[in-house]
Amino acid sequence: MGEIIPQIAIESRIHLIRNKKVMLDRDLAELYNVKTKVLNQSVKRNIVRFPEDFMFQLSKEETESLRSQIVTLKQGQNIKYLPFAFTELGVAMLSTVLNSEQAVTVNIQIMRAFVRIRNLVSDNSELRRAIETIERRVDDHDQALEIAFNTLKKFMVPKELLPKEYSPEEKKKMGFGKDKRNHG
Repeated sequence: MGEIIPQIAIESRIHLIRNKKVMLDRDLAELYNVKTKVLNQSVKRNIVRFPEDFMFQLSKEETESLRSQIVTLKQGQNIKYLPFAFTELGVAMLSTVLNSEQAVTVNIQIMRAFVRIRNLVSDNSELRRAIETIERRVDDHDQALEIAFNTLKKFMVPKELLPKEYSPEEKKKMGFGKDKRNHG
């Protein structure tokens, strides 16, 4: 049996892009323990198995937006290839083109993570109301969903894995004084 990956390590790699829950090619490659180039070559050799509702390529704008949200490259570095995003269906299809033991084991875990997130959203009416409140406050629907999805991820992280909360005095020592920018 392949290596077991902690559930939080998988769930933290699920992003909301184009109103779809997706995983990026580089994250999947890392989980499957293959190079991104190898994963993408396998997909391209089997492209008929990956229609647009299974996989799509991010635009330059989406890539830059995602890059600013989750630091993927150091500033000044360029992205050579635009990443591919795989929906739950696309991730399931990956198991047919990547048939290593690790890919099968990780795929099962990823499917369980997608189901867990879907169940959390559908089962929690209080969370659903909070998401609806966020949607009403934010003009851009995709931005509202991204905020809501990131909020949901925070609910799923076990407290022992969360970063330590610093006191105001410690924050000042570390250079986290009052933010003078206007966020209003």
